[in-house]
Amino acid sequence: MNSNFFSKLLIPKEKKFYDLFEQDTVNVCAIADHLITLVHETDEDRRREIKNQMHDIEHANDQLTHKVMEELGKNFITPFDREDIHSLISSLDDVTDFIYVSAKSMLLYKIDPTKDITIQSLADLIRQATKELNLAIKGLRDFKGVKDSLQAVVQVNSIENQADDILYTGIEHLFEHENNAIEIMKRRELYYQLETVTDKCEDVCDVIESILIKYA
Repeated sequence: MNSNFFSKLLIPKEKKFYDLFEQDTVNVCAIADHLITLVHETDEDRRREIKNQMHDIEHANDQLTHKVMEELGKNFITPFDREDIHSLISSLDDVTDFIYVSAKSMLLYKIDPTKDITIQSLADLIRQATKELNLAIKGLRDFKGVKDSLQAVVQVNSIENQADDILYTGIEHLFEHENNAIEIMKRRELYYQLETVTDKCEDVCDVIESILIKYA
């Protein structure tokens, strides 16, 4: 008999892990929404306040990650492989961390994002990707939303490809129109940080896809 059949029999009745995963993606979406607000905010002091709010979300997500690790230690039976749970929560945490790092860099480098279409475009793609992650994670619950999860995974992969294109177009435009070498270095670094967020979203999707292949 197929081993997946026995795996499904062992899925626990309690939904604690699913609840934690879904709360994690709520936080991921929230910090991405704050990033959008930040890149359209003209007042630097207000941008700093938004960055601090993002730090609170990032910290809350760290606590969620620790909670999942604690539950792994307390529960013998888990919804799916312990290694997959660890990979999933760690990759989700990376998304939040990299979004916050991008926000910090924006303030550190004193970059005005309202005058940079590349920054705003990448931030918009990040928000789109995080919303798809939220859908993909919800589809894991009891494996009843497999089709929705797979569609979300495809969308995230598409978004990551778009981010690649925007990154290189932005760098090309930067070298053509910016004469200040330091400004080029700062913005180029920020572009890469923002694009890396979409890479991290794709990493989450790789884990989700692996889980679906094993259990759905």
